[in-house]
Amino acid sequence: MTKVIGVRFRTAGKVYYFDPLDFQVKRDDHVIVETARGVEYGTVVGAPREVEDDKVVQPLKPVLRLATQRDDEQEAGNKKKEKDAFRICLEKIEKHGLDMKLIDAEYTFDNNKVLFYFTADGRIDFRELVKDLASVFKTRIELRQIGVRDETKILGGMGICGRELCCHSHLSEFIPVSIKMAKEQNLSLNPTKISGVCGRLMCCLKHEEETYEELNRKLPGIGDSVVTEDGLKGEVSGVNVLRQQVKVIVDVNDEKEIREYHADQLRFRKRHGRGRKNDNADEKELKELEKLEREEKKGGRSKLDD
Repeated sequence: MTKVIGVRFRTAGKVYYFDPLDFQVKRDDHVIVETARGVEYGTVVGAPREVEDDKVVQPLKPVLRLATQRDDEQEAGNKKKEKDAFRICLEKIEKHGLDMKLIDAEYTFDNNKVLFYFTADGRIDFRELVKDLASVFKTRIELRQIGVRDETKILGGMGICGRELCCHSHLSEFIPVSIKMAKEQNLSLNPTKISGVCGRLMCCLKHEEETYEELNRKLPGIGDSVVTEDGLKGEVSGVNVLRQQVKVIVDVNDEKEIREYHADQLRFRKRHGRGRKNDNADEKELKELEKLEREEKKGGRSKLDD
């Protein structure tokens, strides 16, 4: 077993593991650690714990020290300098006439490098821009092109639910999302209703996917034939997934009635992992959704933690 702590370097960023050594580290402490980018200032999000040796990526780097007051002041100073760096980079982009949108500027803790994150429709030749920035900041410069999901993760915002965006508040990594998840939850397949601020399928479609899959397995589909506990044969006209209630059209005294039953009160052929039928989207909407799904797969993982 190996003792580790979890450390983040940005809000809702990826969690990295380090060896706490003999330091008395607790959650929300700040620590100084060595990373591939150099010495960094991070926040402890996972208290010390023991994990299996094969789950740790070796070599496990140690914590250099608990952050001191001087370290805290340096980090605060870096945040202030990032605002100036952002402003200067914007001016240089305009000067060079580059078709790119600057999203964020970031100093490494030791000021060994300044990173600029941007979005653009295609490839950008920013070699002259890098030279110009290097002459101003007198340090290494890195320009990193990111996607729309990373842009939204950095900038944040409010979702249609009225809450802070998942990617900006708590999601460490992007979760693959598909149209199937929306169908499983019987949501409208209108792209404007299941797309997030970034224009991609909403990350939160994944949150309740497993619950809906399990509940849907216990329900008949709309149009399926069922037999009720009182011996009536009928056809399913509607379902309430969360309440496990089913509306059934039955024949009673030569008249059709709609009666509501709990799923346990019905006999029917159980589904095995088959998604719910959801055909409430026209061909144009489905093509739009399929395009979003393709872009989702093409976008891949976040570029912020490279």
